[in-house]
Amino acid sequence: MSITRRIFGGTALAAMMLAGGAAHADDPVRIALVVKALGIGFFEAANDGAMEAAEELGNVEIIYTGPTSTTAEGQIEVINSLIAQGVDAIAVSANDPDALVPVLERAMQRGIAVISFDSGVAEAGRMLHLAPSSDALIGRTIIQLAADHLPDGGQVALLSATATSTNQNTWIAEMNAVMGDYPGIEVVATVYGDDLADRSYREAVGLMQTYPDLDAIIAPTSVGIVAAAQAVVDQDMVGQVNVTGLGLPSEMAGAIESGASQSFAIWNPIDLGYAATMLAYELSANGAEAAPGAVIPMGRMGELELDDSTTGAMALPFTYDASNIEQFREIF
Repeated sequence: MSITRRIFGGTALAAMMLAGGAAHADDPVRIALVVKALGIGFFEAANDGAMEAAEELGNVEIIYTGPTSTTAEGQIEVINSLIAQGVDAIAVSANDPDALVPVLERAMQRGIAVISFDSGVAEAGRMLHLAPSSDALIGRTIIQLAADHLPDGGQVALLSATATSTNQNTWIAEMNAVMGDYPGIEVVATVYGDDLADRSYREAVGLMQTYPDLDAIIAPTSVGIVAAAQAVVDQDMVGQVNVTGLGLPSEMAGAIESGASQSFAIWNPIDLGYAATMLAYELSANGAEAAPGAVIPMGRMGELELDDSTTGAMALPFTYDASNIEQFREIF
């Protein structure tokens, strides 16, 4: 595990505090990790990190929960239940940046510390947002991953999650902002698989049928990238279409081995869940302040520095390929 911590250890900067409702001294601090949907490997790994943080802190109970599908309505129902339970903190990866604001405002009015992580909530609905990495760097990384294997340029398409997903939309916008640096590469389409494996698979097949000269599919979603790689294998397009983007080593090892993917990137979701839990604890139990310019400790991940929108980046993404996939596939 030491190699994981060395590579992914946060690059954030310093430490400070305020706000939130401290738990009773004898009671555990109950922190709810609200994910986009249950059954997604990325978030299950994040829960492993949250449990690690809880064990380290010693007086924390983790409630890992989320809807059965990636909808704002499902998350709102879950959050209403958590408010009724009187949890101390909520850390949410949002299916919609705006739709969750009213229910999260209600949570904060009840003294519950609220942060978003991974996929953000609008500022009014949370105290801070933990971005897994720099949006600008992620945007450049996903196109660079495709460009690395297109020395003469070519056609690429994007397979994203939902049309309203905060993080995917931001990363794609950042990617588009640097496309001038890749004059030989043409983005021919953007489609949405709603972070559902079957729909993502169908969208990937559709891309290859619609664009017979397609060279790469970029999927900045751990569900979409696996589905697209399987579609490439099933359509006998290995060697013609390279699938890249953001994925989990454990889920993408087969795609690297088959050649459906030459490389992909991701931050460590274990570290992300760990850092989110540490931040939620600081806000709810230690009176940390989520204010512009503040720095908040994240345990072994270092410290999170907040910008003017009370957002901070945890760490830089890391590229996986045939040279290192075996090293990490057993970790997450």
